[in-house]
Amino acid sequence: MSDWPGPYELDDHPYREPTPLEKGRAVVQWLEYQLRQARRRVQELEAQEAKERQRREQAYAGRRWKVEPERADAAALLHRGDCATYPVAGGYIDRDHARVALEMPDVEPCQVCRPDTGLTHR
Repeated sequence: MSDWPGPYELDDHPYREPTPLEKGRAVVQWLEYQLRQARRRVQELEAQEAKERQRREQAYAGRRWKVEPERADAAALLHRGDCATYPVAGGYIDRDHARVALEMPDVEPCQVCRPDTGLTHR
């Protein structure tokens, strides 16, 4: 035999089986840990989904146009859907309607986003 103490001789207390209450508490702690992990993962997935939705909306807006209404001191302006100078979301028009808008005498193209570029050629 060895002079080293065995695993049960290190403590003053010998090993005992956990009680059902101790086992139950351990299970609860484990499940709470698992729930925290699952909630964290759901938050990550929700954030990813929100970024993807925003990316899709920006891509959609980039392929559309919008008309800024006429003001007292300026004509109506045609913008690309993702133009930052007229950041109103929604109210997009398609290519054909944008061409028609540019042909109207009281609608001018935005000088920042240049929505007329690419509208004249298909």
